[in-house]
Amino acid sequence: QVQLVESGGGLVQAGGSLRLSCAASGRTFSNYAMGWFRQAPGKEREFVVASTRSGGNTYYAEFVKDRFTISRDNAKNTVYLQMNSLKPEDTAVYYCAAGGTIVPSNLPAISQYSFWGQGTQVTVSS
Repeated sequence: QVQLVESGGGLVQAGGSLRLSCAASGRTFSNYAMGWFRQAPGKEREFVVASTRSGGNTYYAEFVKDRFTISRDNAKNTVYLQMNSLKPEDTAVYYCAAGGTIVPSNLPAISQYSFWGQGTQVTVSS
């Protein structure tokens, strides 16, 4: 089992920035690919960005390229999501997730992830 706890969400104005953190415990963090997903009210959960186990490969949803950055610190068992130039349409609950060995092309697939955090709310006002 891997336990994931997100933090760093909140209310921000359009154009602002937030940094989300996801702390992992329970298993060797470096064994897991890590992803960020989001779910807006009335919508399905969608892929945002993910990193392979080493962090050597990342995969971004088109709508967050050049605005969001994923990073991971395997020594601290933490993955981060830096979000810049936020837009009202970025408003959602953001979830981190852990999977096993995931080839880069499969990183966006929700089914690849076995463990999920409880989510953190991000609200972007216009």
